[in-house]
Amino acid sequence: MKVLVIQPKIGMGDMIIYLPYIHAIAKKFNIKISILAKKNSRALELLAYDHHIEKVITLDRAKNKLGQHDGIKGFFKLAKEIRSEDFDKVFIFSSSIRYFLISKLAGIKSISQYPFLRKKDNIVISAKIFTEEHLNEIISTEPKIYWQENKKNHYFSNRYKHICLGLSASGATKRWDIKNYILLCEKINKITPCKFYLAGGKSDHYLIDKVLKSKIGNNCVSFENLKIKETIPIINNCNLYIGNDTGWLHISSALGLKCLALFMDSPAMAYGKYSKNISLIVPEGETEESTTHDTLGKDNISFKKVYEKTIELLS
Repeated sequence: MKVLVIQPKIGMGDMIIYLPYIHAIAKKFNIKISILAKKNSRALELLAYDHHIEKVITLDRAKNKLGQHDGIKGFFKLAKEIRSEDFDKVFIFSSSIRYFLISKLAGIKSISQYPFLRKKDNIVISAKIFTEEHLNEIISTEPKIYWQENKKNHYFSNRYKHICLGLSASGATKRWDIKNYILLCEKINKITPCKFYLAGGKSDHYLIDKVLKSKIGNNCVSFENLKIKETIPIINNCNLYIGNDTGWLHISSALGLKCLALFMDSPAMAYGKYSKNISLIVPEGETEESTTHDTLGKDNISFKKVYEKTIELLS
């Protein structure tokens, strides 16, 4: 039997949140499965050493509608690509009729999918209910990333605490001010010597540069020029993640790190409650339930609470 999972969401965090259900499907059928996912999900790197995965097929759909799989031509092109793989079954983590019709056209006999045209959902709850119903078993929401240990993995001195600092985010409203992170690092370092690993990419250069030029800069290592799969062994050896709701949070959680996540303009209940590894801080005056899109609370995250929780988690 050949099984395909279609996961069309865009971010690293989404990809990681779906991992428990993807793994459960592979285990249920006792086979390696294929994934259809967008390039920006970083599935190729996140799943590079995952023994549950046979193949990652790149879904090329873009905001400007100019992706290879956009439009009518893209519809038929994707169907043809999937048909060539000769899949027997597909699980579609989406309510889009498009993926149902593509699967039909691709000749897949068994199609399991979310209810059509669902507008809003909690990503974790929807995926859990869907997969449990179709597999007839209870599934943990805790994700796991598999990675390859080798001699090139970084050696971490136990003279320091090692902290992955999630400076990046999908938008400015989801990003705590960089000055707060610099001050936080300075204060933590006075309590216990630390090394900080700046989790961000090339688009975060201006943030990373500010940290590297600060008083704490000599204690920092940047991820700016590293591939995602190169950062995984480093993150795995850290003691703690502190940062925004970003893909690095979810990578850290899936590697078993204690995580302190700052939610200020994204759904805390969906993206911060699925793992026992994640502790949340939300804006003053908000609750975990009320912190969601358009909360716009980045200026209301309590520095005192972040600092005190960090010291608690490091102890």
